[in-house]
Amino acid sequence: MSSHRQSKRRRYVAWGAAGAAVVAGAGIAAQTSTATTVWPAQRTYTGRAFDTCAAPSLNAMKAWHTGFYGAAAVYIGGKNRGCAQPNLTASWVKSVSTTGWKLIPLYVGAQPPCQTGSSPEKITAATAASLGATDAADAVTKASALGMKAGSPIYLDMEAYDVTNTACDDAVLTYVRAFDKTLHAKTYRTGFYGFRSSSAKAIADASDRTDLPGNLWYALWDKQNTTTADWPFAADRWTNHSRAHQYMVNSKESRGGYTITVDRDAWDAPVAITG
Repeated sequence: MSSHRQSKRRRYVAWGAAGAAVVAGAGIAAQTSTATTVWPAQRTYTGRAFDTCAAPSLNAMKAWHTGFYGAAAVYIGGKNRGCAQPNLTASWVKSVSTTGWKLIPLYVGAQPPCQTGSSPEKITAATAASLGATDAADAVTKASALGMKAGSPIYLDMEAYDVTNTACDDAVLTYVRAFDKTLHAKTYRTGFYGFRSSSAKAIADASDRTDLPGNLWYALWDKQNTTTADWPFAADRWTNHSRAHQYMVNSKESRGGYTITVDRDAWDAPVAITG
């Protein structure tokens, strides 16, 4: 996300380099068969959401519940998560959910081997499959401990990289498929955050659709609050409440006496099942 793992400037550079960024069963169609699994009904939110590096305090969340935003993304885990999360507890999740917020679980897993800069955890060709499965299991453990129940989505954060690097791209796709397959086995829905011109594009353009994310959250900073008018991929992809769009970053906003720098998102996709 904008300042969550990298500075805004660095992410614009990375993006440019890489580019040259409640319905039962919705969002599962693009995934591996789930015919033998009884899935909880999807909890869908349609409206404006925000994401920010550290989950705000409970008082800030109450003050911000004015109707402008209805959902908030929270970083539940991953070795590449950029901020400590002192507020993000099961009690916090329960309280903000009771207030009326919908929550979007985001996991910053291993990053591409060809990505510039250092990351605490990177994918390699040799470890992509095992690492994807291990990270997904950890993501489910983290989500469950926060009170985000089976049937919830977990969005995998994959930052910008050079998708023309075939070996790198193959490793990323192997990792993502292993991550998603493991989520499915544990009855969690799959989601993916990435850049329109790189990481999201790699998912959208993959010819083999097996075990790819059922919900796509694309970063395209065009300031358009929509998941349709600027949809950059094939029209028949991620339909039926399976899209989200990060359309503005680093927006410093004040509500009820609390100032938070957020990224804005247009949301029409699943959110966590809590309560």
